[in-house]
Amino acid sequence: MGMSSRAAPRICVLKGGLSAEREVSLSSGHECAKALRVAGYEVIELDARGDVVQRLVEIAPDIVFNALHGRYGEDGCIQGILEWLRIPYTHSGVLASALAMDKDRSKAAFVSAGLPIVASVIAPKADVMARHVMEPPYVVKPNNEGSSVGVYLVTDGANTPPQLGPEMPDVVMVEAFAPGRELTTTVIGDRALTVTDILTDGWYDYDAKYKPGGSRHVVPADIPAEISDACLDYALRAHNALGCRGVSRTDFRWDEARGLDGLILLETNTQPGMTPTSLVPEQAAHCAISFSQLCQWIVEDASCDR
Repeated sequence: MGMSSRAAPRICVLKGGLSAEREVSLSSGHECAKALRVAGYEVIELDARGDVVQRLVEIAPDIVFNALHGRYGEDGCIQGILEWLRIPYTHSGVLASALAMDKDRSKAAFVSAGLPIVASVIAPKADVMARHVMEPPYVVKPNNEGSSVGVYLVTDGANTPPQLGPEMPDVVMVEAFAPGRELTTTVIGDRALTVTDILTDGWYDYDAKYKPGGSRHVVPADIPAEISDACLDYALRAHNALGCRGVSRTDFRWDEARGLDGLILLETNTQPGMTPTSLVPEQAAHCAISFSQLCQWIVEDASCDR
């Protein structure tokens, strides 16, 4: 682990950052730092801005706890910096992070692992606004941003293609809409925890994820054992197919009318939210792992060469 002679390892919690998910990351980082202090670690919180390399060199932590979400923090960029600086860090490494963040390429990895996904195409934004590049209903989203930032749902029978806002990149992913329930499963190391059923009024967007009362979580999900077992199996296989490390969270859609055939894998998050109301800590708690224990496990798992 590269610990020095200090009694407790010095941990730098990286939070904030430059992505669209900055606010959530500040919250995740703050909560993790608090839990790690309670566990007896020396903790320094760092808002990852342009001077992040300089600051890391000054702080000289024994371990970096990565609580960043979205671009730069979740896509392999910060992981590459930490490898270069030889500072042990948490969560997934360079390749797995980059792969998971690129929805199109991660789908290719899932297909090769025999996991069920939904049809999608990558298309220029201009084309998507000019015509239906796919038969509705479909969803348009950035290929490499997290957290449902800029997700457009084009409903069945929509006459006109979507008018995408300026927040959307020049090239986007268009994905067949998968109806059904939103399920999610956490993987910690080599163990899939449980399944959460996320109930929202309408579309599960950014506000529903992060605002209190925006969604209700049923843990464990009230679903047939066959579906629950499949979620655990698929989540672990997805984690391994991408080469993830530490904690990941895989999201599913389940169309109950179609049974097991109705279960599809949407995406895997390598930096899932880490506030106490977040899905991962909630699943851990259900499995008798406290928030503090979870943060401690993540720290103890830290390394270089991930």
